Amino acid sequence: MTDTDNGAANSATLEIESLGKTYTGRGEPVEAIADLSFTVAAGEFVCVVGPSGAGKTTLLRTLAGLLAPTTGEVRLAGSVVDAPPQGMAVVLQEYGRSLFPWLTVAQNVELPLKEKHVPSARRHELVRDALAAVSLAGDEDKYPWQLSGGMQQRVAIARAAAYEPQVLLMDEPFAAVDAQTRFELEDLVRRLWKRLGVTVVFVTHDIDEAIYLAERVLVLSGRPTVLLEDVTVDLGDERDQLETRSHAEFARLRTHVYELVQAAKKGARSLGEAHLSH
Repeated sequence: MTDTDNGAANSATLEIESLGKTYTGRGEPVEAIADLSFTVAAGEFVCVVGPSGAGKTTLLRTLAGLLAPTTGEVRLAGSVVDAPPQGMAVVLQEYGRSLFPWLTVAQNVELPLKEKHVPSARRHELVRDALAAVSLAGDEDKYPWQLSGGMQQRVAIARAAAYEPQVLLMDEPFAAVDAQTRFELEDLVRRLWKRLGVTVVFVTHDIDEAIYLAERVLVLSGRPTVLLEDVTVDLGDERDQLETRSHAEFARLRTHVYELVQAAKKGARSLGEAHLSH
């Protein structure tokens, strides 16, 4: 891996147009997503927040090509996403389930590279660099069950980074780790994002985490989901857990996004309704 600027050539624009998702089964149809349209520019870091049950995970799985939309479409670099695309990697909350316990750390990171038919020498180079980037150099021969939860999630992140994706989707990846480890992983992901120039869509319930990480925060309404507000985060390129979180603008953004999420819980379906509910 080599240092790149944000928006580098290995990134791609993600476009979501009039996206809707309805689940049908034996009972009444459930409309999870009503109508979502937004764009994530190449190399941009966007977080998605909203009340519980707002369809955040459904959205992420649809972006990944794991769920087919009922209406609308997702496009990556201009091509419709109707299956998991080659240039996309996903990091899940349940990192323990995403790692194979019978494979070593290095073998877990290497596995998708084999599926991608990357030559052996290049695979070893990518695995080595990815593990070094997440501070796991020297742990190559350990097994996941020998690692702490935070270290296991670092392996999952290293695997995604080694894949050299254009787009990285992350579904509450730090929800199961302690606060200190969470801060460390947040900084790790921002460093990797800046280094690789990858496009990131990061789903989280944690408003502070969303503001700390992102350039934009998409606030979703309750189900059926629409986009309540697209919030721009202007906290500078370099961020620090203590300094950034104590900044007045951070506090203002936290309050604003919190009020939007609370309004969404009360059923607000538009920005105007959200303001009226305060």
